[in-house]
Amino acid sequence: MLIGIPSNLSPELLKVLMEMGHSDEIVLADGNFPSASHAQQLIRADGHNIPELLDAILQLFPLDQYVQKPAALMQVVAGDTVETPIWGQYGSIITKRTGLDSPFEEVERFAFYERAKKAYAIVATGESALYANLILKKGVIAAEN
Repeated sequence: MLIGIPSNLSPELLKVLMEMGHSDEIVLADGNFPSASHAQQLIRADGHNIPELLDAILQLFPLDQYVQKPAALMQVVAGDTVETPIWGQYGSIITKRTGLDSPFEEVERFAFYERAKKAYAIVATGESALYANLILKKGVIAAEN
């Protein structure tokens, strides 16, 4: 165990977060997402929901400050009546951890799948909310003087 590392971040996930460079992307995928068939690197986080993982990740992981929208959501398919209250939870967590008020772009479902295939890693979670998939773009950490 280590001091200051959230306990829900596995050693495998911490390693991937460390390996990622500026502008690399990671997908936090809900339980319905085709994670295994789309991932270059698959990290299992079964039993964890995305808001708790997002909060833990953002304690260590900077979002890209050089793009207007460093986080992406899977857009609700036209005609689908699903509500997405989880997006508000994500927004609150991101605002709390980064100060960003509107960090999201919405990406059409199949475009989201294609973008996920190119992501550095996909984290397969136990999240049961629909349209809960989230892509985070990594930023830089400024050198301390």
